[in-house]
Amino acid sequence: MTEVDWTRLKAQELRVLAEQEAVVILPVASIEQHGPHLPVMTDTRLGHEVALRAARLAFARQPTVVAPVVWSGLSEHHMPFGGTLTVSHATFRALVADLITALVRQGFRKILISNSHGGNIIAMQQILDELSPDCPATLVATTYVSEAGARYGEILEDQPSVMHACEAETSMMMVCEPDLVDSSDLAALNTPMDGPKFLGAGEASYRWRPFAHVTANGVAGLPGKSTAEKGERLLQVGAEAVADLIADPETWVAPQDMRGDRLAGVAFRKDV
Repeated sequence: MTEVDWTRLKAQELRVLAEQEAVVILPVASIEQHGPHLPVMTDTRLGHEVALRAARLAFARQPTVVAPVVWSGLSEHHMPFGGTLTVSHATFRALVADLITALVRQGFRKILISNSHGGNIIAMQQILDELSPDCPATLVATTYVSEAGARYGEILEDQPSVMHACEAETSMMMVCEPDLVDSSDLAALNTPMDGPKFLGAGEASYRWRPFAHVTANGVAGLPGKSTAEKGERLLQVGAEAVADLIADPETWVAPQDMRGDRLAGVAFRKDV
């Protein structure tokens, strides 16, 4: 099996991958509470697993390597339940930006920020908006749950997609870390999200709230529906979605310039 884990490769092997125009997956995640039945490293473990599987699936079509997981994410909303380590937006931005710079200095020009924690999504996109205009690499941001989309709903019984410490995440952790899942009474933890809105207001507005606003036990969803068989399917579907994104040449196409020399009789500046 081709090795795709950055930490297990030697420096010269990584230099070869840079020369082969390999994609680097930089996983970003979190360390935060996941109910009374899952470990706090759930997002980090699952994000790394999906990234490794995706890299292996994509490698024949597009060489790919997986950098170490950035576990220090934006988890302020989970702090009331304990067990959570969070950083500021400025720290998260600085860390991701510095790692992108390090990858670019190594010669990599295709970088996929692969996220496994909902609280990182907006900041991750903002970071790419800020860095991309002056970065010699193509930067792409994905969240594997969103990239897999409706395919997850076809596997889950009573959830439309992945929630938190739920049917999906519990099932996947039954595959990745079965000894760390307390499955003694999962049905008692079922928490349908039919109460107050979490981060929404009105029809399409955003309002921050701590996670304790919507759940008494730190769970959102139905862990009582979890199975390892379901977890394997979920992991594979997520990995396939990310692998297809990586292997699609359109993902890495250089920015196009549809302008001519001038418009309305006035020339364009081409350096802005």
